[in-house]
Amino acid sequence: MQFEVWAPQAGRVTLQCDGVTCALERDPDRAGWWRREAQAQDGSRYGFALDDGPVLPDPRSRRQPDGPDGLSAVVDHEQYAWRGEWAGRPLPGAVLYELHVGTYTREGTLDAAADRLGHLVELGVTHVELMPVCPFPGRHGWGYEGVSLWAVHEPYGGPEALKRFVDRAHELGLGVVLDVVHNHLGPSGNYLPRFGPYFTDTHHTPWGSAVNLDAPGSDEVRAYLLGSSLAWLRDYRIDGLRLDAVHALADTRACHFLEELSTAVDALAADLGRPLFLVAEADLNDPRLVTPREDGGLGLHAQWNDDFHHSLHTALTGESQGYYADFARAPLAALAKTLTGGYFHDGTYSSFRGRCHGRPLDRTRVAAHRLLGYGQTHDQVGNRALGDRLSSSLSPGLLACAATLTLTAPFTPMLFMGEEWAACTPWQFFTDHTDPDLAESVRRGRRREFAAHGWAEEDVPDPQDPATRDRSCLDWSEPENEPHARVLAWYRHLIALRHEQADLTDPDLADTKVAYDEVERWLAFRRGDVRVAVNLAKEPAAIPLGPRPVQVLAAWEPVEAPGAEGMLHLPGEACVVLLQA
Repeated sequence: MQFEVWAPQAGRVTLQCDGVTCALERDPDRAGWWRREAQAQDGSRYGFALDDGPVLPDPRSRRQPDGPDGLSAVVDHEQYAWRGEWAGRPLPGAVLYELHVGTYTREGTLDAAADRLGHLVELGVTHVELMPVCPFPGRHGWGYEGVSLWAVHEPYGGPEALKRFVDRAHELGLGVVLDVVHNHLGPSGNYLPRFGPYFTDTHHTPWGSAVNLDAPGSDEVRAYLLGSSLAWLRDYRIDGLRLDAVHALADTRACHFLEELSTAVDALAADLGRPLFLVAEADLNDPRLVTPREDGGLGLHAQWNDDFHHSLHTALTGESQGYYADFARAPLAALAKTLTGGYFHDGTYSSFRGRCHGRPLDRTRVAAHRLLGYGQTHDQVGNRALGDRLSSSLSPGLLACAATLTLTAPFTPMLFMGEEWAACTPWQFFTDHTDPDLAESVRRGRRREFAAHGWAEEDVPDPQDPATRDRSCLDWSEPENEPHARVLAWYRHLIALRHEQADLTDPDLADTKVAYDEVERWLAFRRGDVRVAVNLAKEPAAIPLGPRPVQVLAAWEPVEAPGAEGMLHLPGEACVVLLQA
């Protein structure tokens, strides 16, 4: 087979494959590339040595059987026999479910997660979104410190297990989205700088030197990231990619990397004959991200909408620290603004940033499904000191209100694993760094971060303690017991309504009409013929809906449809979905 590697600064490159060492030759057609034909088969172990240095894993390794520091292994993707064809599942009309392989089950493997996919089918979601699966140090971690961007974490089961997972999901009608990290790599097992200018000091990020997207050598770095992205979609039949923190992708070139990526993904979708999509995590509130390229945008298909989360979270909890401050001043007004305009910060002043932030979203050009709405995510739970979920502090009624707002809002809804049954298990920050100095640095940094916010250091979980990960695993006995069973039934009912009522997937963001009372703590909105009302106060609320007759589609507590006077009487901490007759 052909071995090749980009190493523009090396004077000599050798290949070690199955114990045999041989020299590579410069590729006359591609500057900086080295190549050689050598005997190998699926599973063959190999690596490259630069200028007679140590043997290193392949930057484009498809498998790391012994972890990020070990030799690479050849993967013959043609050997896997897919069990059936897959036509794909598009983003419009979707309900996503964010899942961390290492804690979705106690076993923490892709095969164990695949065995639990039937639960998601019964729930009614359409896509499962896997948090990153690239190799990282140790066995357990969130996955955002991965390396080898073409490979699958071996403790999860490696490449074959990911294919089995996708195969099973597709058999059940579920699409699969994969979270990928292009803005940084982990500090351990990252050998890319030895091969070439994968990073640049031209820009700096919270993780150090930026990934090189615009400095000398950036053509090949961009090709590296593009190739990895397309490989997930092509070789593993993934349906979409979630792009981590795209605001940290420093790129001053005329054609931004994200535009190049969206162009390549759309071309692959046309070639494969099935829909593919890109969803960005972005702290920009810039509608150009999700504006089509032909209209001057970058052409991404959707983005996470933290403004919806922040307004919902403050309305439910009353928290006002950090970036919640602006939303907490009038949380229902903030929620109403996001429900009708997409962004809360659309050029307004952000006290957290100390400046104006965002720009208005043109509701006539941007379909509502291009924004993802959620009440909980791995970030918003796991980046709390104790990893506490909403269920640790809110009543089942308020959790039902949160679910109602998330699943009937104009946006594409996304759930975080376990929220659908009000899981009691936390989801905490955990690592398994094999480098003791790095492990201690992460431990101290985590405790120091929260000590600055008033937490006692001994109360902040130790990321390196195996018990921290174990506490974060879902307890699959909970859905059988109350109040979890009731909450789960509510989620199932709401998702079924979203699929049944066309107005709930209407892409016209401008069609949403909202009314609220900040003091009485109720909010109601209309989407076509569907009416939704939530009462976040403990006391009953009288909500004027107008004289047109409606019928109750779903109610958390028993409620009568409004009479001729059009007044809805809603119990405290309750919610209802109605249909105009």
